[in-house]
Amino acid sequence: MVIKVFVATSSGSIAIRKKQQEVVGFLEANKIDFTELDIAGDEDNRKWMRENVPGEKKPQNGIPLPPQIFNEEQYCGDFDSFFSAKEENIIYSFLGLAPPPGSKEEEGGRATEETTEVAEEGAEGEAEEEEAEEGGEEPGEGADS
Repeated sequence: MVIKVFVATSSGSIAIRKKQQEVVGFLEANKIDFTELDIAGDEDNRKWMRENVPGEKKPQNGIPLPPQIFNEEQYCGDFDSFFSAKEENIIYSFLGLAPPPGSKEEEGGRATEETTEVAEEGAEGEAEEEEAEEGGEEPGEGADS
């Protein structure tokens, strides 16, 4: 079984490039065999990916963005579902692979609710920081002194 990761090697979006790098880097670091398929330079790859992402997983405009992950012909998910599976230590199940002996997933280990809550709180704090940066205001600015 071969994991297929559909990427756009010439994407102008920094966010897409970072997501692609995170997926590929994780697979490489964990020695999970995969094939990277470019949708930017190969029309056949782009067409296959778009036709095989399930309808309910496509965005409103109908065009799924990379990275998209498959196990052979079986759709696994996009970056968000990959990230969730990684956080919950169920990445092998997500990919449709048997977990290696001794892995947390094999032992049935999942992230605790406390860990998930901490991660969510951290994400909220980051979002607030980004909003402040985008608004161009320093914390405390705009208030009458």
